[in-house]
Amino acid sequence: MSETTTAPRKSATLPGALRLASAAGAAAPFLLTADRDWTYSDIEEASSRLAGGFLAAGVRSGERIAIAAQNSAEWIITWFAAARIGCPLVTLNVAYREHEFDYMLNQSGAVVLVCDARHGDFDFVAFLQRMRPRVPALRDYVFLGGDGFAGSRTWDQLLQAGGPAGPEPDPSVRPDDPAVILYTSGTTGHPKGAVLTHRSILASARAQVEHLGQRSGDVAIGHMPLNHVGGMTCTVTASMVAGGSVALLPGFQPQVALRTVTERRVSIFIGVPTMYARTMGLAEFADADTSSVRTCVIGGSNVEPALGRRILDAFPGARLANLYGLSESSGGCVISASDDDLDTLVQTIGVPIGDFGVRVVDAAGKPVPAGEEGELQISGPCVADGYWENPEESRATFLPDGWLATGDMAALRPDGRVVLRGRTKEMYVRGGYNVYPAEIENVIAGDPAVAMCAVIGVPHDVLGEVGRAYLVPAAGARINIDAIIQRCRDQLARYKVPDDIKIVDSLPLTPSGKIRKIALRGGVDR
Repeated sequence: MSETTTAPRKSATLPGALRLASAAGAAAPFLLTADRDWTYSDIEEASSRLAGGFLAAGVRSGERIAIAAQNSAEWIITWFAAARIGCPLVTLNVAYREHEFDYMLNQSGAVVLVCDARHGDFDFVAFLQRMRPRVPALRDYVFLGGDGFAGSRTWDQLLQAGGPAGPEPDPSVRPDDPAVILYTSGTTGHPKGAVLTHRSILASARAQVEHLGQRSGDVAIGHMPLNHVGGMTCTVTASMVAGGSVALLPGFQPQVALRTVTERRVSIFIGVPTMYARTMGLAEFADADTSSVRTCVIGGSNVEPALGRRILDAFPGARLANLYGLSESSGGCVISASDDDLDTLVQTIGVPIGDFGVRVVDAAGKPVPAGEEGELQISGPCVADGYWENPEESRATFLPDGWLATGDMAALRPDGRVVLRGRTKEMYVRGGYNVYPAEIENVIAGDPAVAMCAVIGVPHDVLGEVGRAYLVPAAGARINIDAIIQRCRDQLARYKVPDDIKIVDSLPLTPSGKIRKIALRGGVDR
């Protein structure tokens, strides 16, 4: 592995950054996949051709292109092609189903959907053909890995339509233009589309590269989902900024991850706690050569002591770092300092990176003294540009003075490190995926047998947290738990389906009639 550090690349747009990376190392490997290795020049050329295909299909600057697909080179090429012609990419999880597709495609106004033809045993072609009347703005369906229905086309056909050489990057694309619309859920249960700009994504990626000392010879494992900032910014964009490579996997599977580490000589392992636990738990891990790994990045929260010890023992000599970020910060914004020992890693999530700011404020929005608890807020060029066509939610999160209200409770130590206390929002994290109870509750409440419902996250040894639903039957009704689970499976991604359902006579309420979820977490089990 090369030990050189890449010279800074300062383009303020994604297609510009890719072009600079290609110019600096056209033959350098960028994406390492099972099918082939893609150089920077390969991705530059393919994204240019695909951009031409979009233009030939009538797509114009500012229109939204959506994608729902597992990790692949085609996903990344689609992203850069969309950015090249000034089209925000609407990133959908391939695990989404009817409820999510209906809302997100319509709310974003996407005109093109690029989608896997199949994912596992799920037939997206048949599914989307049924959904077509409900998404009138969608003009084109483009399928990956298989043929579609009449009137659709394949990704390869769209690429060929771009000709041997596509257009130059649109000069009208500006750093503060939307590059990605990434959906996260809101307090009402309706997802919010965080608008990540070219500037905000690159700012987070560059700050991460500088803070972690990423190099042109580094190989980062690419199993974090690309529709999430962990895959999009922390893995792919950061590697591009550093001039490094990504060993890209369709998704996370522990055996494949371990084999990739050894065969591709991975130097940067990025993952959530579940990924580390499952990979290190393999019987074959003890005999695997992990000596290439020099940096282990763990996202989601500060590392748990026993897991941190296991990681340091399993990857001897590697630096372990917490990474805190959220969709609204476009990627990482707080990362452990280079000299943090395990005790510090357990107690804190790190320090602000780049030129980003952090503060902790009270309920009135005033900064509190060091050591006191309040809401964590972030500032700097990494902050996204609000929520797509959602001014009310935007005002509540993206404050007039430029600060991002994270909704997380924290304290600042005198040494500047951030101590994460917990979440003021009800979100929980199941196996690395953020889950928002209000969205699930809206689905369950559609069953006429349910009078009231509340979903919370509860601890789980492997997944971190799982969902538990408390349901109160309607008068004279009997709740069919199997029917509730099937209802959720039909309308929600699998990771959102509650793992446990309890039927109760009543739910604890506040004086104003709201459900007291804190009491449920205390163990209301009737």
